[in-house]
Amino acid sequence: MPKSPAHHLIIECFRANSGIYHVTPAQWAAAARRHKALGKRVTATIVWDREGIDEALKTADMMLTPNPPRERLRERAPRLKWIQNRGAGINHLMPLDWLPDDIVLTNNRGAHGAKCEDYCTMALLMLATHMPAFMAQQHARQWKAAFSAPIAGKTTVVIGFGDLGSAAGRAAKKLGMKVLAVTRSGKAGRPADAAYKVLRLDSVLPKADFVIVATPLTEETRGLMTRERLALLKPGAALINVGRAPLVDYDALRDMLNGGQLAGAMLDVHDPEPLPADSPLWTTPNLIVTPHVSCDNPRYMDILFDRWFENFARFVAGKPLVNRIDRKLGY
Repeated sequence: MPKSPAHHLIIECFRANSGIYHVTPAQWAAAARRHKALGKRVTATIVWDREGIDEALKTADMMLTPNPPRERLRERAPRLKWIQNRGAGINHLMPLDWLPDDIVLTNNRGAHGAKCEDYCTMALLMLATHMPAFMAQQHARQWKAAFSAPIAGKTTVVIGFGDLGSAAGRAAKKLGMKVLAVTRSGKAGRPADAAYKVLRLDSVLPKADFVIVATPLTEETRGLMTRERLALLKPGAALINVGRAPLVDYDALRDMLNGGQLAGAMLDVHDPEPLPADSPLWTTPNLIVTPHVSCDNPRYMDILFDRWFENFARFVAGKPLVNRIDRKLGY
């Protein structure tokens, strides 16, 4: 690879975020060594809580950040060509009217599947075996048996079949379940047994023993699982949300859990986060709340750096970047 002047990357970190998203100079240096040739072509500035961001922006070609600065971005960053979002979801950045036309925005789609598959396997088995109720009984020191049939042969409807949805589908399939995918296009690859357009969601939901919500949050999907749609689920069905909280009417879900229409739910995403201490979700029966941990692992930033370097190779070669965000669709 021919030599050229080094590119300048800004890595933004925020102390309020979980420590797995923090970056040290040693961690970046290790990533650069793993990608030795490319590592020599980039210099990185780690910025904490926007301290010194304006000075860094003057020479930045690229940014890796969960929340890029938006005000007068082109004026402040005249060389900026590429922003890498730290996560997969970019709903917090929409609309993209702040993003100059000549700056490419990419996300980290594809990095979360392995952990999500583990989480969905756990969630399906816990909900199938009445674990939420047993946990509540344990805390209340009550002994009340509840028996469950094997999970094999039951049906899981997975809404969204990208990285997370495919992982959810793999979790269900390895448990012997039938997997029905619901997607914008009505198409889905393995391990889906069948796929339906989202326009047919109302006819698919009654087939579900479990629903796993894994679609991105966009203006089209916001509020997708309404009270009316939740009511289409058969008595005893259960729901798992690893997508985003505004996809599901949580008030309606809570009412149905309180009323016994649904057997249980596991929610990993909330609005706001952290979930406030006075939220009624904490005490809703047969509901397990997890603190947005379904898809990330302690090596998250190392994985992100490796994927970033793969895209950086395309960047320096003048090739289209992978995981480029469609400005209109928002994913």
